[in-house]
Amino acid sequence: MPLPPFSLCAGKITDFSNADVAVDQYHRFEDIQLMADMGMDAYRFSIAWARILPNGVGQVNQAGIDHYNKLINALLAKGIQPYVTLYHWDLPQALEDKYNGWLDR
Repeated sequence: MPLPPFSLCAGKITDFSNADVAVDQYHRFEDIQLMADMGMDAYRFSIAWARILPNGVGQVNQAGIDHYNKLINALLAKGIQPYVTLYHWDLPQALEDKYNGWLDR
């Protein structure tokens, strides 16, 4: 039986925090104001492929499109240039399962 991730092993982290939720940019639009307050004029972020195409192909998730439109518009409203990373190691599981991921042409 495999061991659980280090951050989930009892007694390994004093305050019992873990990495289940990291930056959580999806829910933290207040960070855009913090960026503006710091004088940032650009922000690089990733578009999660699985948020746009949950099955890897086919039906588009409109809620995902709406989220990124809202994020980009909020950045531009604060004078922050968005720089989008289209792929950042988040291949939809459906493509891994059906096509063996990047190993299939």
